[in-house]
Amino acid sequence: MQIERLAFLSITRAIACATMLVYFLAAPALAEEVKAGDLVITQAWSRATPGGAKVAAGYLTIENKGSTPDRLIGGSADVADKVQVHEMTMNKGVMTMRPLDQGLTIEPGKIVKLAPGGYHLMILDLKSPLKRGDKVPVTLDFEKAGKVKLSLDVQAAGAKEPTTTPSPGSKRDMKGMPPGMKM
Repeated sequence: MQIERLAFLSITRAIACATMLVYFLAAPALAEEVKAGDLVITQAWSRATPGGAKVAAGYLTIENKGSTPDRLIGGSADVADKVQVHEMTMNKGVMTMRPLDQGLTIEPGKIVKLAPGGYHLMILDLKSPLKRGDKVPVTLDFEKAGKVKLSLDVQAAGAKEPTTTPSPGSKRDMKGMPPGMKM
């Protein structure tokens, strides 16, 4: 009986390990790197929007590995009429959001993070809602690197950062595994 139990646990652990391997290999490419000239762009994402919403925001990280500055001027997307670079700031408890008409400079050797509560892409006049799990193609326009195509991974509404956590019920959802499984 003890041998059968040990065999069962070994098989169960092997299945769990295989499942985790599949999970990591099949996980969405949130860490996808897009290189354009001296720029490296990672963690491009957005949030799901409710039906009827006309705006969304896009977030990403840009690293300038070169010796000269570049500037993110704007962009475009088939899902919207316009993509602009915006900045959100708080002043005495009042939120202010404004387009950066001159774009956003990425200094050499620096990393600029477009994230909730700061710099972001403003996606205006949406033609359809963004749904969790979608990949939204966007073309960014840089002063030196030119036009750069990438996809925004759409996260849950209200997400604070990108995640590779599977959505409930997905093939990578670990619910339903035998009790006592340890990873």
